[in-house]
Amino acid sequence: MTPTPNPNCTVNISQHRLNRFNIIAEVLLQDLSSDEWSCLHARGANRCMTRAWNREMTSTGVRVIKMSRGCFDSRNMDPRILLQASLTLLIFVASSHGQHLKSGPRLKMDQALLTFHNQLTEEVQLFYTSDYCYKCVYQRLATVRPDNNNASVVISTRFTLTLQVESWTRNATLCRWSQAYGEGGHYSVWIQMSEAASEPSCTHSVDKRPNNTYLPILVSALLLAVIALLYFVAPSVYRRRCTSNFIETICCQGSQYSVDDEGEPAGEATTKAKPTRLRSLDTFRGFALTVMVFVNYGGGGYWFFQHAPWNGLTVADLVMPWFVFIIGTSVVLAFRSMQRRGVSRLQLLRKTTWRTVVLMMLGFCFLNYSPRDGPLSWSWLRIPGVLQRLGFTYFVLSLLQTFWGQKEIPLRLYHWWNPVQDVVLYWPQWLIIILLETLWLCITFIMPVPNCPTGYLGAGGIGDNGLYPNCTGGAAGYIDRLMFGDNMYRYPTCKMMYHTTQPFDPEGVLGTINSIVMGFLGMQAGKIILSYKELNVHILGRFLAWAVVLGISAAILSKCTRDGGFIPVNKNLWSLSYVTCMGCFSFLLLGAMYFVTDVKGWWGGQPFIYPGMNSIFVYVGHSLLGFYFPFSWEMHFQQSHWEWLLQSLWGTALWVFIAYLLYRKKFFLKI
Repeated sequence: MTPTPNPNCTVNISQHRLNRFNIIAEVLLQDLSSDEWSCLHARGANRCMTRAWNREMTSTGVRVIKMSRGCFDSRNMDPRILLQASLTLLIFVASSHGQHLKSGPRLKMDQALLTFHNQLTEEVQLFYTSDYCYKCVYQRLATVRPDNNNASVVISTRFTLTLQVESWTRNATLCRWSQAYGEGGHYSVWIQMSEAASEPSCTHSVDKRPNNTYLPILVSALLLAVIALLYFVAPSVYRRRCTSNFIETICCQGSQYSVDDEGEPAGEATTKAKPTRLRSLDTFRGFALTVMVFVNYGGGGYWFFQHAPWNGLTVADLVMPWFVFIIGTSVVLAFRSMQRRGVSRLQLLRKTTWRTVVLMMLGFCFLNYSPRDGPLSWSWLRIPGVLQRLGFTYFVLSLLQTFWGQKEIPLRLYHWWNPVQDVVLYWPQWLIIILLETLWLCITFIMPVPNCPTGYLGAGGIGDNGLYPNCTGGAAGYIDRLMFGDNMYRYPTCKMMYHTTQPFDPEGVLGTINSIVMGFLGMQAGKIILSYKELNVHILGRFLAWAVVLGISAAILSKCTRDGGFIPVNKNLWSLSYVTCMGCFSFLLLGAMYFVTDVKGWWGGQPFIYPGMNSIFVYVGHSLLGFYFPFSWEMHFQQSHWEWLLQSLWGTALWVFIAYLLYRKKFFLKI
């Protein structure tokens, strides 16, 4: 019985295409000269050989070949027929010993070929599961008939696989092993009787060494490092050369170039006004946006540049909370600036509402729908989305800052709460955030969900031993399905690995609560910058303290494991541990960029500052045009990561370059 195809393992039963052997022999015979034909006819002595066979294919695709012997005298046989039969027999004998002339099915990226050789006298069944899939039910892989039959399967090399061989005759598992297979590799597993224990055993061998999967990304990283080094070193060398020429001119040309000459005071000539805009914030935003564009273009096909199937963290899972964190910081700084300009509360509310509506409409009308999808239909249109969540989060954070955030910090006065003034002075905001997080915890762990355990956080499907197949996302998924029906994301990241059937939207309603909490942590960073203005040591110290507190909280909640914690780190659910973990990373990154760009001035933020100052344009543009030339093209070399990585880097670099051109033209798209 042929197993049902699945995304992790695709069955390809190897077959000897005997009906093509005669064609191969005839092609070879066409190149023989007349002298070679004479030699062949002279050597055509009495020979007995196998001449006829027939085959029949079983339902599994494993061949059953019946052979009959026939004796042919070369005196009665045309030499062409004799040589054709000889070549055919040679090919058949070679292939029958497992040395297939063809190298197996054409492997694509992240695939390997695994061949099972069954030398037992009983049929065996093969099953597999991915080690990344939490408590997943074993899936049927293939069936291998007895007596030296074999079966080949194409397997995924993204994650470590656990495979087991079972015998229904013995009603037992013959062997089980876990292994991470390499891309493009050919492997063999020999199922045979162990001479020592007289029990079945599995012996592994490598028929073809796998490719170096990470070579493309290593080469790309090296090239990017060289470009970055040249970018920073070349201006320094140029300035040093100009300085040397200037000194030489002063020394050799006389006193007319003396620095003591009357003229513009040195202090006035060299003093520059400090920029009021926080470069580190634009750099952080641009860095997050650049990574987002890269992973949205596929990230070279590497699994760690794509979203985690369920629990756990990958590079793609870092980007969205960084954006939310930056929104929170920007709200505090922007609203304080508008407050000093005398903008009224009503004007702030009007501006906030307008920006929220525009963001939501952009996400709903443009990013959730593409002309490639065909005619617009409400039956499949997705209501939640990335910009919808960002817009709503921005609206709530703006309300918090409008009504409970406009406080001047009296630094001259001493109070007992001065060390924590960035928290105490905003106690109404903290109270609201604590109530929101309490609401999330109660709904997630107390609200009953039909046919699902209370507090369930799993992916459903074949996970958790297949006990809760329709419980994807627990309460979060249940609420979204009640509110949106089919108008939500239908291809969640868990669908492929966990074989889920229920839709689940990672930008759902319940996760938006923790998105607001994440944005509030960003607001806290903005308050620290305002409260300890020009006290850089205090600012960096506070950033580090928050990072430590949040990091410890994430470690406790997740127990430093992927699936075994109290609340696992999960981007799909925007779990509390995910928020604290990403808050830790955000404080560390913003602190590092603040120190390098705003405090020391070692780096101007290039090239990330360019997309960071035109984030709406780059995000909407890459979402709408990302699948069109010149940003992407139809790939033809899918056996490795080279072309996909090139396409991802090219598309990302192109958008950074466009943002640079807009920066030079002083064009900034604002809402």
